[in-house]
Amino acid sequence: MTQEFPHRRLYETYAPRLHALARRLCGNEHDAADMVQDTFLQAHRRWSTFRGRADPGTWLYAIAVRRCRRTVIQPRRRRPTPQFSQLAPFADTTVIDRPARGPAPWERAATAEQVRVMESAIAELPVDFRVALVLKDIIELSVEETARVLGVRPATVKTRVHRARLMLRAALMRVTPQRPAPEPSYPKQVCIDLLHAKLAAMDRGLGAALSQSVVCERCRAVFEELDLTQNVCASLGKAEISRAIRALKDNPGTSKAERASKSRRRGAKG
Repeated sequence: MTQEFPHRRLYETYAPRLHALARRLCGNEHDAADMVQDTFLQAHRRWSTFRGRADPGTWLYAIAVRRCRRTVIQPRRRRPTPQFSQLAPFADTTVIDRPARGPAPWERAATAEQVRVMESAIAELPVDFRVALVLKDIIELSVEETARVLGVRPATVKTRVHRARLMLRAALMRVTPQRPAPEPSYPKQVCIDLLHAKLAAMDRGLGAALSQSVVCERCRAVFEELDLTQNVCASLGKAEISRAIRALKDNPGTSKAERASKSRRRGAKG
């Protein structure tokens, strides 16, 4: 006997994060609402093929990503994939300006300008970087969960996410108060190694895992910039979902066209 589709439980657990995923991949609210509706519709129709061997969230996110890649994300002229060395911040002449008192920039709520710049920068990321970054730092999946959704190795996810974070950091710093960068205390290779360690700690949700005693002032400022970038990303995953998506709680297996048809029939009867 086929198990009934648990639409309310899936909706309450996954609809907000599916919407956050759709909004960042599709680029506008209309396409995002359509993508979430289509994801629940496909899940409803294919529930008999889901045997519970995988996490249902992984299954739903994979459906959403495939749908968005196929019908929404517009192909762009392929640009060379930036290398880590091109994105590393060691040539920067300024760093984030941390106030002497009060909460640090990454501890405060993101400003409207920072959110706007971040959304624009995410939309400009190479598609593979964008999808991995949204799943990892906005939906807040683990590296392993992101790899399962995308069908790639965890090492590939880390490469894409690390480079995406560095690209977003550069964009966000353009609208964040800066000060002259202090001189590095270590040879460049040591700073590169510390940056890799910081990015790996962020993957595990350990933003402050590195001992402050081994990090020079310049590297510490760069790490604080990365923390701010990740915090703004996390805030994008908590936006209010639209009325159309809230309606799916009671109508998970009905397409947009079918709901519109029912609405017209009710109007005709009235």
